[in-house]
Amino acid sequence: MKDALRARLKVKYSGFSLDVDLALPGRGITALFGQSGSGKTTILRCIAGLETARDAFISVNGEVWQDDAKQIFVPTHKRSLGYVFQEASLFPHLSVRGNLDYGRKRAGKMNGEAYEQTLVLLGIEHLLDRLPDKLSGGESQRVAIARALLTEPKLLLMDEPLSALDTKRKEEVLPYIERIQNTLSIPILYVSHQPDEVMRLADHLVLLEHGRVKASGSGFDMLGQINVQNAMYDDASTRIEAAVVAHDDHYHLTHIDFAGGSFHIIKRNLPIGQKIELKIFARNVSLSLSIPRDSTILNHLPAVVGEIAETRNPAVMMVRLNTGGAPLLAHITKRSWDALGLKIGSPVYAQIKSVAVQATD
Repeated sequence: MKDALRARLKVKYSGFSLDVDLALPGRGITALFGQSGSGKTTILRCIAGLETARDAFISVNGEVWQDDAKQIFVPTHKRSLGYVFQEASLFPHLSVRGNLDYGRKRAGKMNGEAYEQTLVLLGIEHLLDRLPDKLSGGESQRVAIARALLTEPKLLLMDEPLSALDTKRKEEVLPYIERIQNTLSIPILYVSHQPDEVMRLADHLVLLEHGRVKASGSGFDMLGQINVQNAMYDDASTRIEAAVVAHDDHYHLTHIDFAGGSFHIIKRNLPIGQKIELKIFARNVSLSLSIPRDSTILNHLPAVVGEIAETRNPAVMMVRLNTGGAPLLAHITKRSWDALGLKIGSPVYAQIKSVAVQATD
């Protein structure tokens, strides 16, 4: 795919250094992911022209916004971009309609078809006459996104747009971001440190660490890499495609099959053969050299140790397992690793509590 966004940036000031060279796809969501201080927001601010990088080159769809070698620097107000911040930052004295009209005027034209499409896309048709103080947090952010889109940008920047919302409001807004992702052809740079948002939205993922690109690639492929999951730490998880094969009505369990074997989960009222997706957190997987005979854990999957990695907790290791073609992650202590004499290639049994598996159809 032809790169739509090229950004070569260097920023250095007290206590922080950024040095990245990005070539990103022309549509869909590219998530910039990493811990606080990794450089995510700085990259967005440099691309927007709000912060000046040195030795820089920035182009969007072939339009150069900065090229230090040729002494080119396009000021922020002349860059065709939309910017959505953590807070909606709506003009309090203007109605929703007035806030949206501000975005339309900045584009220099009043495209009625695009306006109506944006209202429907964000589900805000019924909010036009309300003032911002009469909106919920989720509604305010949807209006802010709509205002950014009505500038008809070539690039949409979203800096942790859900961080100020509670869980319920986040779940309200996420489907609308997915609509934009699937409907519009502009590239979106999405900053987040929330693993669930990244796993749900990212078509392309850039993992940042201390101002450097640790890894970059397709979202699906990247989420299978141990270093990306390791960055998520407590939220590190594996998603597995499975199918319902039987129900145990006496014990209220559902038997499922997947590429690496079969096990039980808490009963789901789904037809036999139904495809489901399982989410298994690394923190809920333990390892054994043999199948325990006296244990409350029902699921014991034969596996082989494939990769290991240090984590931010010096006591804990991340282990990537191969369970017959399906990956699985486990957090174990270094003491347990040494006590079991584990190494790459060791055969083990992965133990997973039925109550710990999340399943969606």
